[in-house]
Amino acid sequence: MIRHALFVRLEAKPGKEQAVADFLTAGLEMTNREATTPVWFALRFSPTTFGVFDAFATEDDRQAHLVGDMANALMASADEMLASPPAIESIDVLAMKNRLA
Repeated sequence: MIRHALFVRLEAKPGKEQAVADFLTAGLEMTNREATTPVWFALRFSPTTFGVFDAFATEDDRQAHLVGDMANALMASADEMLASPPAIESIDVLAMKNRLA
């Protein structure tokens, strides 16, 4: 059962919007290799504002993701691509519906 999540807000530097979009698109491959990350979304809110929402069964799974390949790659590229450090929020999932269209 999914009970834990993360929401990460990313603000691209001017001129780096496509680099952030490309990074997030490529991030799907990295998160697909994480057995304990069953839910992952890369989001675009505006031309410069992006986000990631991912969810986990346990707190240990959430913590493992925070030190996994995707998180490490993001932090390694943050100074180059982002106007400010990623804003990471831990979230408790109260209820969830997951049904493919």
